[in-house]
Amino acid sequence: MTSERKITANRANAWASTGPQTTRGRARAARNALRHALSLPVSSILALSEEVEALAREIAGPGANAATQELARRVAEAQIDLRRVRYVRHQFLSDTLTIQDYDSHANMRMKARVLRAFLRPNPPDMSIEALWKFMTSTPQGPDKLATILSGEAKKLLAMDRYERRALSRRKFAIRAFDEARRVRNCNN
Repeated sequence: MTSERKITANRANAWASTGPQTTRGRARAARNALRHALSLPVSSILALSEEVEALAREIAGPGANAATQELARRVAEAQIDLRRVRYVRHQFLSDTLTIQDYDSHANMRMKARVLRAFLRPNPPDMSIEALWKFMTSTPQGPDKLATILSGEAKKLLAMDRYERRALSRRKFAIRAFDEARRVRNCNN
């Protein structure tokens, strides 16, 4: 049994954890699930629904009963979801790599600190040419890819979570589909 003291503490914590307080914070939180549109179910997107149905018919095979078709639909939904996540990640990386002057947020903050230091009364001892080279430098080649991967890790990790979820759903859907086919074949 929970004590009165614990209940009071839990209520106090619940009142403190009410989410964003500002209008701006609430608006940002409302967009969290739609950032990549990957949280939307496949069935809510018409073009993807049609792909799911076509793939489900192919997986179930001709003359499949309603239960088999439903299990095949679950496999197809997870597969289309997986493909969608991988496409979004590929597109994100491709778009980011094509940005000619890409620089990470951390590098831009460091450049801003150096620039502010030059605007102070006792600036660092650095030539204007060296400052200009530093301020206009951007990573190239393998350094650019490494900078992108480290700078955009948060977005990539979010996409990775969507991918793992889709892989898990597909694995369990395939197991259920295979089990139903095995049972059906044993009964025939």
